[in-house]
Amino acid sequence: MRGEDFEKKLAAYCTETFGADGELGQLRRLSGGASMESWGFSYGGEQLVLRRLPDGLSADDDGLRGVPLATQADIIELARGEGVTAPQVRGRLRPEHGLGDGFIMTKAEGETLPHKILGNPDFAEAEDNLTGQCARELAAIHRIPVESLPASLDYFSPAELIRLQKDKYDEIGGKIPIYEYAFHWLNENAPGASEKKLVHGDFRMGNLMIDHQGLSAVLDWELIRLGDPVQDLAYLCTPSWRFGHYEKLAGGFDSAESLLQAYAEASGKNVDADRFRFWLIYSTLWWGVACMVMGQIWRSHGDRSLERTVIGRRVSEVEIDLALLFEDILPERLCTSLDWSTSGEKAVTGETGYDELLTALGEWNSGTVQPDLQGHDKFQSRVAGNALGIARRQAAWGPGFRDAAQARLAAIGHDHEQLCTGLAKGDIEITAPGIWNHLRLSALERLSIDQPKYAGLRVALNKWSPS
Repeated sequence: MRGEDFEKKLAAYCTETFGADGELGQLRRLSGGASMESWGFSYGGEQLVLRRLPDGLSADDDGLRGVPLATQADIIELARGEGVTAPQVRGRLRPEHGLGDGFIMTKAEGETLPHKILGNPDFAEAEDNLTGQCARELAAIHRIPVESLPASLDYFSPAELIRLQKDKYDEIGGKIPIYEYAFHWLNENAPGASEKKLVHGDFRMGNLMIDHQGLSAVLDWELIRLGDPVQDLAYLCTPSWRFGHYEKLAGGFDSAESLLQAYAEASGKNVDADRFRFWLIYSTLWWGVACMVMGQIWRSHGDRSLERTVIGRRVSEVEIDLALLFEDILPERLCTSLDWSTSGEKAVTGETGYDELLTALGEWNSGTVQPDLQGHDKFQSRVAGNALGIARRQAAWGPGFRDAAQARLAAIGHDHEQLCTGLAKGDIEITAPGIWNHLRLSALERLSIDQPKYAGLRVALNKWSPS
């Protein structure tokens, strides 16, 4: 739903809910929002945000949406009453409003985009405060009495969560060797069920509103459920949520040790290191499967937005992330340097190459189209530029990388399918000759095509390149 019809219906809703003396203005789609739409607007001089399910999706589409929006609104209000810093819910949509499924909340002041916060001198004070603030907010969420929560909230043990993710991965048709090994490792190292607590499920930079003093609101509650509080802590430390500041495990702003110490002080409970490692690897793999789900939603015509396909290619980021996490616990003899590089740019003669066509299209998009765009349209143009870059690099480097992978597999003595099956079942040991090198090289090849600026690629190359 877009354009005048959407604006007219929203104005009618605001008149009904907030009174007829206001005027709707400044309506704009807020950047990001691959899983939920957010719209900013003003009414009667007050800044508000509409949180709604994207057009074309059902409330339980592929399990990615989490709890219904009405339940989210209930829990946000409950959390506010328990001292959690969250926006006030101001209104809830009903079917007769014709706006879809969603609710309206007060706009929190500050910034959510991590690249505008992390490392920015203007937010230096905020960064200094974030570790303690995040720890206190999570401790407050985890203290909310379970008996006060909706009975509909799910609880799954660690083993059940692994099975749910593996089922989703298999249903999509995933065949990524290091993912298969990660599922096997998680099953072998799953902790027992924990005390059931409310967990936010998506507590990370990008879902936190930050002003110059620090955290001003906890946002995006769609993944709330009952679970292990340590999962929230590990999720904040997931590599993809460090936004370029890879060495700072806690959200890109501090160390994991500092976060866990601050949480122990805020909650009165120490965090077991092995349990934290399990949830860190689980959360990293979870995001990889979530990326696959994004692509599957597009493939099944649930939502044909370009952003879903580009996020679908982020599975290779997780390959690098998993490799770096596993190297902390694998035998040191496996963690050798690698002889690897991209093929570089080659001089082209003769007819125009496919990668040249894609390069020209990308330059036209960034140089001609993008400068005249604003807001979400400009964001979408950047996404298009990313998609074109992926396709260009695949055209230039993909065939060579494919041949190199086939040669490695031949030397190992397994084809791709056999390797995936063997790692999943534990029949092929990660320590067997050539296996770990193949997984690392495959991750480097795929990520250099999909996202060469990803910070984890730089970290991996620094660690694995010959000295």
